[in-house]
Amino acid sequence: MALQFTDADFQEAWKELDEPQLKGEWELFTETTGVKIYRLYDKETGLYEYKVIGTLSSCSPEDCADVYMDLAYRKQWDSYVKELHEKDYGGQKAIYWEVKYPFPLSNRDYVYIRERRDLQVNGRKIWVVLARSSDVSQCPERSGVIRVKDYKQTVAMETDGAQGTKVFMNYFDNPGGNLPTWLINWAAKSGVPGFLKDMQDACSKYANYCKNRK
Repeated sequence: MALQFTDADFQEAWKELDEPQLKGEWELFTETTGVKIYRLYDKETGLYEYKVIGTLSSCSPEDCADVYMDLAYRKQWDSYVKELHEKDYGGQKAIYWEVKYPFPLSNRDYVYIRERRDLQVNGRKIWVVLARSSDVSQCPERSGVIRVKDYKQTVAMETDGAQGTKVFMNYFDNPGGNLPTWLINWAAKSGVPGFLKDMQDACSKYANYCKNRK
């Protein structure tokens, strides 16, 4: 099977930890504790792509990477997950993820591939996870659930030099359907910082979770 992501994809991701690429029409969207969120308007879709830059002060990058990759644990701490699992679809491993949306909106689901690499770069250790939507014909769309077909996420993490994690995230998805603008804005402005806070809390409980799972 062809390589899902290239070395260049990973290099591009970790380099933004040092120098985020914010030229052109990127604008500062919101700033919250230790985190800045920038956005770029996509004329084709009328939606925004986001970049998140900041520090998670209370968890190590290794724990962050492990928690981010652990789908079973994600179902415990992320209240928006309805279904989440990885399986083999005819020789192609992919993740199926259904996200709860508030009534009366339809839930969304994703089928995507991802890869994690723990990189050594000039004496630094950097954790990078790349994900993007994948068209897996063996995972048909479900009635009443809208399939998100255009999704990508990049996460790069390294130590902040203390007890925390310096993080860069690049994110875009097209949720489809007729979603009100206020909801999309709320999801970016409140949802992303909320997710990062929940993830920090999840990191602090992860060792205990792993011990009890054995």
